[in-house]
Amino acid sequence: MAFIDVPTGAGSNLERAFSRRPEVFAAWQQLNGAIKASSDLRRYELATLAAARRLRSSYCCLAHGKVLADQFYDAETVARFPDGLDAADRAIMTFAEKVVADATSINQADVDELRGHGLSEEEVFDVALAAAARCFFSKTLDALGVQPDAAYRELQPTLRDALTVGRPIAEPA
Repeated sequence: MAFIDVPTGAGSNLERAFSRRPEVFAAWQQLNGAIKASSDLRRYELATLAAARRLRSSYCCLAHGKVLADQFYDAETVARFPDGLDAADRAIMTFAEKVVADATSINQADVDELRGHGLSEEEVFDVALAAAARCFFSKTLDALGVQPDAAYRELQPTLRDALTVGRPIAEPA
């Protein structure tokens, strides 16, 4: 249940919440699409999941954790992140978490660590973009009280439980 009156009908909970300002949702989709288009999708999803976890956004953790489990890893591995990842992927997640927690604390050593794992300037920029953009979207959903869609209840229980870090999943309608 959202804090604002969310229209009922078709679409996800987030789409219905943004129906009050469809132009903002369209702008978000354009920005997010541009970030994803220039990024390695797996790294984008890792950075986004790390940012969402730090923000305690169940909706975004569930959405992006599901992508990682469907396309790149198995559910058990995603549930244990960052365990099971190589050093480069752990560094990406740590950097994304630091962007969310306090971007002003990022220093040259943080960037150099990513470079040391083979990330280019553009790839470091992509990680920062993914994490910073997630702040807008996750915080908007949580500020409005938007719960993750009931369909996320269908995820493998270990994965679902690991990714539900804030608001609970909505009850089925």
